Amino acid sequence: MTRVLFATSEVFPLVKTGGLADVSASLPEALCRLGYDCQILLPGYPAALKAARESGSRRKTRFRYGQYDVSLWQTRLPGTAVTLWLVDCPALFDRAGDSPYQNEEGEDWWDNAHRFHLFGRIGAMLALGQLGLAWRPDIVHCNDWQSALIPVFLADSQDAPKTVFTIHNLAYQGLFSHETFRALGLPDSLWRYEFLEFHGQLSFIKGGLVFSDAITTVSPSYADEIQTPWFGNGLDGLLRHKSSRLHGILNGIDTRQWNPEADPHLEFHYGADYPANKSQCQARLQQELGLEVCGAPLLGFVGRLVEQKGLDWLLGVIKPLLERGCQFALLGSGEHHYQESLKAMVREWPGQCSLTLGYNEGLAHRITAGADIFLMPSRFEPCGLNQMYSLRYGTVPVVHGVGGLNDTVFDPNEETPEQANGFVFREATPDALHAAITRALAAREDRKAWRKLQENGMKGDYSWKNRAGEYAALYRNLIAGNDRIHED
Repeated sequence: MTRVLFATSEVFPLVKTGGLADVSASLPEALCRLGYDCQILLPGYPAALKAARESGSRRKTRFRYGQYDVSLWQTRLPGTAVTLWLVDCPALFDRAGDSPYQNEEGEDWWDNAHRFHLFGRIGAMLALGQLGLAWRPDIVHCNDWQSALIPVFLADSQDAPKTVFTIHNLAYQGLFSHETFRALGLPDSLWRYEFLEFHGQLSFIKGGLVFSDAITTVSPSYADEIQTPWFGNGLDGLLRHKSSRLHGILNGIDTRQWNPEADPHLEFHYGADYPANKSQCQARLQQELGLEVCGAPLLGFVGRLVEQKGLDWLLGVIKPLLERGCQFALLGSGEHHYQESLKAMVREWPGQCSLTLGYNEGLAHRITAGADIFLMPSRFEPCGLNQMYSLRYGTVPVVHGVGGLNDTVFDPNEETPEQANGFVFREATPDALHAAITRALAAREDRKAWRKLQENGMKGDYSWKNRAGEYAALYRNLIAGNDRIHED
């Protein structure tokens, strides 16, 4: 049985800031169902350690690394049979607040580089069998900059396992000063532009890109986009150089967690073959959010309130859509000026516009089920999961045609009616977003056309079954001595 160590800084339901947490829970479980022994490595955040202790788990080893006392706990990811390893280092990971990266004022922890440097060191030691444990992986699968130093630390070991590095969002690179590089004790040989130096800074993510045996992104379109200056965040040249090792594998979703036929967050359930209860979900959502229960189109948004998610474009179209009678249900948190602008909109349009700041898993499900239209006007979107959630729930998405949105949402103007499931705008402007929403609202008036869009979305396959198989094929080929996904 092939053994995989899946190193990540987030995993649902223990810690979540975005889609990385969902993928880190559902992909390892899908790989286990395919017969792989996939085990997760996660920093020992307070909530994760609390869950481990309450489940009766015990630490497997305890040691000192440099100035830090470190323990390694073995437990199970809640609700699954997947083994979870927790790197318990109170000095670095026992922090207040819900964010793994920021304090309660929204500022990055000053020692993030030290925190994830240690995480990388422990990951490498586990991978090399240096912690006195019986289990040792054949593949180490790292995710985003927080685990990107693991391939660096494995590079000089002759018997190191093969490494895969997945880019979930290239905009977050783990950039720190040269002084931090020195403070971490990294060898001077790594301070070169071919390795970890990036325009005078230490770049964690370059460790994964340069030293891994294979690189993946979370959608085929994003794999192409990041090799261009517009989406490459200064790393497009390196990624073009590594293109033979770069693969785009579309994310899947957990179709048990996100299932309108049995969703525990919904009072009413429905499916592609019996959709009537969706209107009941909408009425309950309107009541919950203080919106008028009527036949007005309800537009939903769930995500971070940041420029990447197209919040400036969204703010440019909300008022004219409210003026024509639309309703909005918005959930998320982010940049202060976006939050304040949306608060002002809610005050001006009570009963038509709702804003919930923060993250609420249950409400996210209810907005996905209760809305008519789901908005994802992202400037860039490596994969996106919310559009797949909305498709599965018969909520028609309106998206910017980038990244994974381009790979999952198909416009009736560009596809046959048998394939179309949403609306796509190509120009990066609020006018283009408004035009796409206008087309969606017009389609909603044609019950037969709208029902076809909903059916196409709900009957799509968004599961990990096939996509996990692509990772499995990549693992097999790496172990066999190449980094292709598809075998000859």
